[in-house]
Parts: sequence; structure tokens; C-alpha cells
Amino acid sequence: MRSAADACGRLDILVNNAGTTRFIPSAELSATRALGSSVPCAVSKAALNHLTRLLAAQLGPRIRVNAVAPGLIGTPWYDEAERFWEDSRDWITANTPLRRVGGPEDVAEAVLDLTRAAYTTGDVLTVDGGRHIV
Repeated sequence: MRSAADACGRLDILVNNAGTTRFIPSAELSATRALGSSVPCAVSKAALNHLTRLLAAQLGPRIRVNAVAPGLIGTPWYDEAERFWEDSRDWITANTPLRRVGGPEDVAEAVLDLTRAAYTTGDVLTVDGGRHIV
């Protein structure tokens, strides 16, 4: 952060990004729903959601803190992990209200929207095509 602030004069937006997991055969668990295949990934995401709310409460009004929680996003990592998703990709797509897998541009748009939402803090914006509601 110091390097970015030194290079740019100040730091206006910080996006923490993590995009990997390890598939673990186990009961289905995740951060906001009881689905997924990696307990460590799900627990760390749930912790970040809570940290977002705690920091928003402590740092406002000077600093707004929000998070974006993507669902299934088609990325090069996803393409490499395709063997794990062969049987489930069609099912996931068919059972997602927007009937598609998201792309990096969908997540980027959500991040940009949150930077413009001046009266929003402590929010975790789910970007999953509506999958979390079904």
C-alpha cells in the first residue's frame, strides 16, 4: 500500500483479490451457503465478510469498507480446473437465475460500482448471477 501511495500520491481504492481454492472431497461447505468443496477457502471468505463489516463500523465516516463476493467466474483458473466441474457446470448454469457463468468483467463492474456508492459501507455485494437465492 505504501508503494502505491508513494507512486500515485495517495491511495483511494484498495481491492484485495483472491482467486484460488483447493478441491477437497468433503461435505459441501461455503462462506454464505452450505455448498462448495474447500472448507479452508469457505471459512476464510466468511471471515473476510465479517472483517468487512467490523472495519466499516470502526473506520467510518472517513473510510468506506465494502466487499465483493463472486460466485462461479470463468477465468483461466476455472479452465484449468474444468475436470472438477465437468459434471456440474451445466447443472450450475441451469440453476442460476441469469443462466450463465460470470466473467471477470462482471466482478470488475461490481467493484467499480461500489467505489461510486458514496453512501454504502459494510456491504458484501454478491456477484453470482442470483445463484445465492436459489
